[in-house]
Amino acid sequence: MPHVNPQGPQRKASERQQRARKIKPQYAEGELVKVARAENQIQAEFIEGMLLEEGIPCVLSALIAGYAPVVGARDILVPQSGAEAAREALAWEES
Repeated sequence: MPHVNPQGPQRKASERQQRARKIKPQYAEGELVKVARAENQIQAEFIEGMLLEEGIPCVLSALIAGYAPVVGARDILVPQSGAEAAREALAWEES
């Protein structure tokens, strides 16, 4: 018997759940690879949003000797299966 949601008020999806629904599974496999470098946190979050809109999950990394600084450059890492699509999505920046 299929699972059916009970009648009643629907729970609003959390921000985390909404973000997860945008991710395309085919872009979420493999080791993390660097596809870009942002000069600051704001630029990194902008790129993260652009990639998420394309269905590509990403991680922002800024480790210096094991510590995560508050300011400074950030590497944009994506799963290997989404690296080519991420580079294509970000290609406008290079021109």
